[in-house]
Amino acid sequence: MSNITFDFIGRSVVITGGARGIGLELAALFSRAGADTTIVDNDASVVGAAAQEIGAHAAAADVTNTDDVDAVIAAVVARTGRVDILVNNAGILRDKVLWKLTDEDWNAVVDVHAGGTFRFTRACVPHFRAQEFGRVINVVSYSGLRGNTGQANYATAKAGIIGFTKTAAKELARFGVTVNAISPNAETRMIASIPESKRQELTAGIPLGRFGDPSEMAAAVGFLASQEASYITGVVLPVDGGVSM
Repeated sequence: MSNITFDFIGRSVVITGGARGIGLELAALFSRAGADTTIVDNDASVVGAAAQEIGAHAAAADVTNTDDVDAVIAAVVARTGRVDILVNNAGILRDKVLWKLTDEDWNAVVDVHAGGTFRFTRACVPHFRAQEFGRVINVVSYSGLRGNTGQANYATAKAGIIGFTKTAAKELARFGVTVNAISPNAETRMIASIPESKRQELTAGIPLGRFGDPSEMAAAVGFLASQEASYITGVVLPVDGGVSM
């Protein structure tokens, strides 16, 4: 996807879960497009190496900790004078059928996904309002739209983020802020770990016949963050090869 020519010069971007996979691809796109890009992860060594690789800034933080979250946004604003674009991508998995889920399994997944999305968005809102500009893009999932066996906690969190996206879009529109989500279906380490027979079965269910490349997810996020998407808000954009049709 090297032909993508988004221009984010002068923009300040924060991406949670940005040290690996789709998040790192998103961060690389914004960095190439001229944005001051900060990637957030709870592993300081991993996020530091990832940031150095793509020419971004690193922030080690726990998205479930309000003090950590507020400190990241404060540091970004202190350095750049603003925060323009937030991508809420941080997430974890604790997959089990619901009768085997513990309270800890439930709380951990919901708090990282939904709680992290809430905390980072809340921390950015005062700056968005002062600027009369902002873009929020949340990463959700097919599981949040349709459910998935073994993922009651994850599906609940992602469905909650969809509701949060639409509510925040309504609340923040008058300040010139758009809030959208993508539902990705990308080739990641998780997909690569699936046994070949199961992988073939999953691929057969995708109308376009393949998993997406992370760069294709990044292109969708870049569009939603761009000026060209300034009249789009409150949508969940499936970037999934048609699997959610």
